This record gives sequence, structure tokens and C-alpha cells, in this order.
Amino acid sequence: MRCRHCGKPVDLILMDLGSSPPSNSYLANDDPQSSETFLPLRVLVCESCWLVQTEDFADASLLFGTDYAYFSGYSSTWTDHCRTFTDEVTERFGLDRSSRVVEVACNDGTLLNYFQMLGMRCTGIEPTASTAAAALDLGLDIREVFLDNEVAGSLAADGVIADLLVANNVLAHVPDIVSFTAGCRRLLASSGVASFEFHHLVELVSKTLFDTIYHEHFSYLSLTSAEAVFKAAGLKVFDVEQLATHGGSLRVYAQRVESDRFAISDSVHRLRDHEESVGVTSPSFYTGFQERSDRIKDDLMGFLLHAKNSGQSVAGYGAAAKGNTLLNYAGVHTGLMAYVVDNNPAKQGKFLPGSRIPIVDEQRIVDDPPDFVLILPWNIREEIARRLESLDGWSGAVVTALPELQVD
Repeated sequence: MRCRHCGKPVDLILMDLGSSPPSNSYLANDDPQSSETFLPLRVLVCESCWLVQTEDFADASLLFGTDYAYFSGYSSTWTDHCRTFTDEVTERFGLDRSSRVVEVACNDGTLLNYFQMLGMRCTGIEPTASTAAAALDLGLDIREVFLDNEVAGSLAADGVIADLLVANNVLAHVPDIVSFTAGCRRLLASSGVASFEFHHLVELVSKTLFDTIYHEHFSYLSLTSAEAVFKAAGLKVFDVEQLATHGGSLRVYAQRVESDRFAISDSVHRLRDHEESVGVTSPSFYTGFQERSDRIKDDLMGFLLHAKNSGQSVAGYGAAAKGNTLLNYAGVHTGLMAYVVDNNPAKQGKFLPGSRIPIVDEQRIVDDPPDFVLILPWNIREEIARRLESLDGWSGAVVTALPELQVD
């Protein structure tokens, strides 16, 4: 395999998770005769530009279909994050009603709608029909396409030029990261600002967050690798923030390479130095990840088997993609977890890919209370724990498997 950014041969393996279905390919039924597409899931490290990436096995159209079921607006933690971001960048960059905000992969429009409510001109780019429809219902201008350099050229010719371009939690999802970032630059005004958020590779590796790995995530970035990708596209990073979201993320601000609007901040220099000190550009940084991941998997299976043998029941909460990575890698099935709760109606009544565990609404916990609830999106543990505490008739324990097994 060759690196999807620099084209050099890639041989260093971070982790091999075997084969599993795409993590967002929820099933309409659990008919044992119905088939699923299982794809190898291996993650490798480019020792030239240090981009961490999945081995290519799936076309993006298979992973982001018309019934894509992730809607960002169902998490209060995320909606609060979006509202805060809107307020901060509006003040920092002097945005007003004359400004145009372009969001790439705007999903259901949760974030972009906050800018629209401030009277700004807004355009969303969203390739999945299900979430694009939700964004259109908010009155947003939505272009239902995958962004690449060619598409960006058409949009720019149509007058879609961004004073603020937002591409939060999308860089990982693009198979052609070269064309995508070139397209972002093409849509950016000469003095415009681009904001990117993504999982921080340093946090992923150091905390062994292997459930962040799934087919829909093609790339995993450090500041080191992100700067290499952006530089090739004609963008330069001028500021970076370290966030707690998703177990540890970066928010990177970039401008066109020819722009001198913003000087490079001290935070960029500090994080560059930190990544160098922990060894991001050394193969040794990536060794041992598989073994640590296997220990987490084994700890979870040990807990589930002990609960089953003790006559105790376990349910899941949150039919998240990361949860599907965890359950499928561990080999969890309905004999160990009876059901998973999710508040997204688009997922309720369906079944998790691979494990085929049924997805139900919250009332099931009241009607059929389990002894334990395993929170699969552990990064919003506090939000879900509060919801569980508000349910009548349930007094069980809350469990998370990552970053390590925790039972409260």
C-alpha cells in the first residue's frame, strides 16, 4: 500500500482488527439468512509524512450511504460544543451578517444553524442524503456532494467563497485527503480562516483508544502530519487548541499560505515540540498499541462473561460507531448484551452491524432494567449517566470499557 497523502510505501502496522462490517451499516432486521459485508480493518503508519491510515478496502459510497444514521444533534454535549464554537469564532474573527460560513460535512446542520441564527450567509456541504435532508429542514443552503478539488472549483465559480470554512470531524472521513484539502483552500477567501477538528493521534495512541478506528475513518492525524497535508494543499496552520472532545482532539486554524493575516501562535510551536518529544516521528511510538488494545478487549469480555455466569444482565447505551468497533473486535453478541439503547429514531428498531444486537429506545431500561449499562460512547459518559439517573426504576451500575474498564 502507498500513503494516501505522500504516495510513499506504507508498511508499519499500528493495529489489525480483523474483519468487520462498516460501523454505521445498521441492519433493518436480524434474519440469520441476511448477509453483511465484512471488510478487513488494518491501520498503518507512513514513516515519511507520519499519516496514520486504514488500508484501502472500501469505497466511500459504501460507507456513507443514503441511510447514514449518525445525526450530531442528538447529543447535548455536542450541541453545547457547537454553540460555544460559534460564539468564540464569531468574536475572534470579526464575523458579521456580511460573512459567509461554509461547513464541509455539515451533517444535520446543528453547527451551521447557529451561524444562520446570527444572520450570516451559510452553505453546507453534506453527501449523505439522510442528514442533508435534516439540514435542509432548518432552511440551510445544502449542496449534497462529496467535496474534492473539482467540486470546490464548481462551488467557487457559483460564488461559494468562505470567510470561515469549518471542517470539524471530517478530515478522518475523506479517502482522498489531498484533493479534499486542496478543495478547502479553493473555497477559502484570500483572508479567510479554515477550522478543522479531528481526533489527536497522540491521545489516541497514548490512551489506546482503538475504538476510534473504523472503516469510515480513513486517516488519523497529529499536528505533525496535518501540517504536512495542509502545506501540500496551500494552507498553513496559525493556531491550534487541544480539546477534550472524543477523548482528545485538536482544533486547528489555517489560512492560505500567501496570507499574513495571522502570525503563527506559540501554541503551534509548543505542540510541535511536544509531538517531537513523545516520538510521533519514531516507529517506536506506535509499537505495543495492539497488545494494549487486546488487554482492554479481554478485560471487557471477562466482565461480560462474569456477569452472565452470575446471572446478571448487561445492556448497552449509545449505538455509536466506536461501540461497534469495540463489540465486534471483542466478539460480543446478544447472549452477553441483550439490547442497546439509542435516542436517535433513525437507529431504533434496527440492529448493530456484526453483533446484531437490537437497538431500542430508553423506555426499555425502565421496562426491562439491566444490572449494568455499558456506555459505548464513553466520551459522553457524564451526559448519559445523568440521563440514566433520571429514569424511574433503574438503579444499576454504569460501565465503560475505555480507556480502561470502569464500573460505578
